[in-house]
Amino acid sequence: MGKYERESKEILELIGGKNNIISATHCITRLRLILKDETLVEKTKLENLSLVKGSFSTSGQFQIIIGNAVKDLYKDFLTVAEISEATKDEVKVAANQKMGRLQKVVGGFAEIFTPLLPVIITGGLILGFRNIIGDLAIFGDGTQTLTSLNPKLAELHSFLWILGEAIFHFLPVGVTWSTVKKYGGTEILGIVLGITLVSPQLMNAYGYATAAAINAVPFWDFGFLTIEKVGYQAQVIPAMLAGIFMAK
Repeated sequence: MGKYERESKEILELIGGKNNIISATHCITRLRLILKDETLVEKTKLENLSLVKGSFSTSGQFQIIIGNAVKDLYKDFLTVAEISEATKDEVKVAANQKMGRLQKVVGGFAEIFTPLLPVIITGGLILGFRNIIGDLAIFGDGTQTLTSLNPKLAELHSFLWILGEAIFHFLPVGVTWSTVKKYGGTEILGIVLGITLVSPQLMNAYGYATAAAINAVPFWDFGFLTIEKVGYQAQVIPAMLAGIFMAK
């Protein structure tokens, strides 16, 4: 037995005993448990243990914050609880079975968009900076933008639009990839599907309203069915639905 036998037994007792555990795994700092009944957890006593830094429940998992010692504690905990080691995917499946319908929907959205957050945040910062230097007319005599005062900034303003457009204009590519990945499909097909949705052969979605007003929206005519040649630039819901349909 390892050096965390006593702490493992204390944690086991305060979470309702070995019969209350469905599965267990850990990440870098947390012990992640799937429990049959979380109401059996004596949360206050648990968080008063010297090794425990806190605890919380999310997405069907009860997580106990341990810190860097969690890897060694986990090994002793498995022995004390008389359970086998579980992978993160196995724990995720068990957690999904415990969640209600609304929780599953919210969890599904989170799994799709979490991998996209870095690029969305970066894109927002880039567009925000462009707005400051190119659209905020409060400099000079109070009516000028920074780009009008400095031609070099005007060049930077133009250059940054390449990045901003790439991120948001082609966002459906990332959405379809992440959606297909989440639902177990072939990821490269999700990428191809996203590219198809924003193909340059399709009318830019931003110009649809103007074209529709003059009845100039192009379309394919299959005789029994017509399909408008309109893309889905910067759109999320159609990309998600397309990704789910492909994966399933």
